[in-house]
Amino acid sequence: MTINSPSSFFIKFFIITIFLFGCNDKQKSNLPDPDWFDIDYSGKNHISQKMDIYLPKNKKKKHPAVIVIYGSGWSSNNKKFSNYQKKVFVKPLAEKGFATIAINHRSSNLDSVFPAQIHDVKAAIRFLRARHNDFNLDTSFIGIAGYSSGGHLAALAGTSSNNNLLKGNVGSYLNYENHVNAVVDFYGPTDLNVFYDCPITKGKSLTKEQKIRVFGNIEKISEKFELANPIKYIDKNTPPFLIIHGEKDDVVPVCQSKLLHEALLKNNIESELILNEDGDHNGNTLMPFQTNLMANFFYKQYNKQL
Repeated sequence: MTINSPSSFFIKFFIITIFLFGCNDKQKSNLPDPDWFDIDYSGKNHISQKMDIYLPKNKKKKHPAVIVIYGSGWSSNNKKFSNYQKKVFVKPLAEKGFATIAINHRSSNLDSVFPAQIHDVKAAIRFLRARHNDFNLDTSFIGIAGYSSGGHLAALAGTSSNNNLLKGNVGSYLNYENHVNAVVDFYGPTDLNVFYDCPITKGKSLTKEQKIRVFGNIEKISEKFELANPIKYIDKNTPPFLIIHGEKDDVVPVCQSKLLHEALLKNNIESELILNEDGDHNGNTLMPFQTNLMANFFYKQYNKQL
């Protein structure tokens, strides 16, 4: 039997530690850095209204763009550049030739309640259209994607592309259009009036605190829910959708995505719904496999218009 001396133990521990930290540093070094960081799209110079822009490393002078919106229950104002987002969004989009625009938006409980969040998204779209030459963007195509509450905002931006009701007055480019060309919605809420009407969430209900946090004054809450419902704005000009949802998601039940998908089809809008049989919330429904499907979808839609 071999007995390790204390000195040999510490030497091995030191080597293993160096190896692990080295691997972690290498993994981080493989992640893309933004070409432009903390771009102020509102003119207010607040962290909640800034964006990062990542360009693909190809020889093209202009790049079609995809805006990505994080999930946070509408409550975070600074989640735009996590390492995970870089891995699952920026990389597959760059491989297909897209610039990725990672945006912040105002928090419902730190800054301003709904509809401030969708007003920020619209302002970011207008900013990109107005300033596209400064950032080497081809804004003949702007896609939008998001997960969870970000999926809701992406879907809402998509269906209300041609509706001024949610336009807002954020930023300096109010005369520019805020439409998008394609939408990918990862398990976003749709109709909050029937949010938990799904077998997997039977017995649950939105609390008064949850309603106040997102909407503030909850008088006539049903009308506020309707204002936030992407289905309300679908028209003949609504862009194509890809919707991805896990069937075991007990945070945002899958019925929400089914409602949106069915409403889009009913209005003759192109929509594909992909269900992950064992998918939960975030976790295994926001993996490279799904975000590669996203990138392929945007690539297909972009090439349709060429």
